[in-house]
Amino acid sequence: MSNQLTIQTPVEIEGVGLHTAVPSRLRLLPAASDSGIVFRRTDLDNFEIEAHVKNVARVSYATSLMKQGVLLSTTEHLLAALYSCGMDNVCVEINALELPILDGSAKPFMDLLEQAGIRKLRRKRQYIRVVKPLEFSDGDRRIGIYPADEFRIHCFVDYKHRAAGPQEVELTVNRESFSRELAPARTFTFVKELNALRKMGLIRGGSLSNAIVMDDECILNGPLRFPDEFGRHKALDLIGDLALIGRPLKALIVAHKAGHALHTQLVTRLLADRSLWEETTEDAPAKAIGAGGVSISASC
Repeated sequence: MSNQLTIQTPVEIEGVGLHTAVPSRLRLLPAASDSGIVFRRTDLDNFEIEAHVKNVARVSYATSLMKQGVLLSTTEHLLAALYSCGMDNVCVEINALELPILDGSAKPFMDLLEQAGIRKLRRKRQYIRVVKPLEFSDGDRRIGIYPADEFRIHCFVDYKHRAAGPQEVELTVNRESFSRELAPARTFTFVKELNALRKMGLIRGGSLSNAIVMDDECILNGPLRFPDEFGRHKALDLIGDLALIGRPLKALIVAHKAGHALHTQLVTRLLADRSLWEETTEDAPAKAIGAGGVSISASC
């Protein structure tokens, strides 16, 4: 799709926040060309926060945005849906500090976007095409981004659990593949972590209906939607965090045991080094990659 997109009609959904347990109403509205994805806190005089890495506040158990002291939490599932659907410009109205968790996946947001429809705008879409590799690590956690002519991800996780061992997901991301392969995958947690998380003021709205819960041996609220649902959900989170680039990507992203912190570091480092990428339209030819091209096997 060479032109920018927005939604056709306003749509809304209600739920509670995973970490705050605060009820909220979320409404998606069409937006003009070049406006991007913008959150609007209707409970705070319509204060606006752009979905951009410059506004990232914290990324421990969710990706939160903050601007001028105004916080918005758990944005990644909606952003993953919008990004994968190619939605360049949408206004997201929300009347609380956290987006609703719904069933713990991005599927309800995909259903919402299906209801909203698509409006093609006149302005051409501008992509970020990666032209040089960028990779870094933190212990055994690694992430890298490499030149490619499409948006692809390769995500590896290993929770060393009988039901959640090594899992690997590789996907060319578009509306259809995301909707089928990743959107239904739910967030998850371990029983042994629950007390610590609650002491931190987190997962107050968590329940067996909006997250997969595991003890040391098994899954307490099966069955899983996919045998590798944990890896698929981490891939979903990765896409949501990559949406904070603010432009559609032409790149391969390889994440090894990474999480929100590494995801958002990658976005920050990429945007900070203008030699790593170029702006391009859908129809623009790719520049040739020279002899110092891409190899991902050694480090990621």
